[in-house]
Amino acid sequence: MKLLNSPIQTITYKNQTFLVKRDDLLHEDFSGNKARKFYYFLENEFPHIDKVVSYGSNQSNAMYSLSVLCKLKRWRFIYYIDHIPSYLKKNPNGNYQYAIKNGMEIKLGSWEQEKKSSNKLFINEGGALKEAQYGLKLLADEITAYQKQNSIKNLKLFLPSGTGTTALFLQKYLNNIVLTCPCVGDSNYLSKQFLKLESDTSKHPTIIAPDKKYHFGKLYKDNFLLWRDIKEKTKIEFDLLYDPIGLKTFLSLEKEKSTT
Repeated sequence: MKLLNSPIQTITYKNQTFLVKRDDLLHEDFSGNKARKFYYFLENEFPHIDKVVSYGSNQSNAMYSLSVLCKLKRWRFIYYIDHIPSYLKKNPNGNYQYAIKNGMEIKLGSWEQEKKSSNKLFINEGGALKEAQYGLKLLADEITAYQKQNSIKNLKLFLPSGTGTTALFLQKYLNNIVLTCPCVGDSNYLSKQFLKLESDTSKHPTIIAPDKKYHFGKLYKDNFLLWRDIKEKTKIEFDLLYDPIGLKTFLSLEKEKSTT
């Protein structure tokens, strides 16, 4: 399966006009930044691998994307989580439900109990790994090509971050134009995540702190209302966990620029 160049759409929201890279349209099941992160493993052959082991939250986007990858590659997928809420056990839904349908095996505890072996592929939480550069380089190339074709001189790229892997590698290939905000933890946490993959802080994206701290995975009414409103006005279904925080931070940044 080849990832195709996703379209770029111009939208106007809250009197701000910006471009949206529609990676949600890459593939019905394998899309978004996780598809970019795991594209290296999809495109290359690993004859000695028959199992993937990872860990994270029970509704992780990476978890679902890995379940799709493993289904496509016919690999066994073992996913470790700290606990499964009773309501989720009784009423499987979202990424958890679909990942299980794709064959994911859930285990409780630490993934470190898995013995390292030549037939297992270990993937860090959220896809924070060097191999993510492969697919993100393709994304950066697509953005650069669009910029040249449309003679855009001062392009800035903004995206929300969990581990910050996508923002970090896009920064590497797009030459100091990437802005991001933390959605898991604070700015210090995000900086530490960058350092795990790149020790040179001069190569890190610019971090813009949100106006308030949000607990990751908790549904806030104002975030939901923003998510619903922009969906109604643009017909784009953004991610509910990350994108409302990113949109708020981006819109406040643009508003600040317009008043200075």
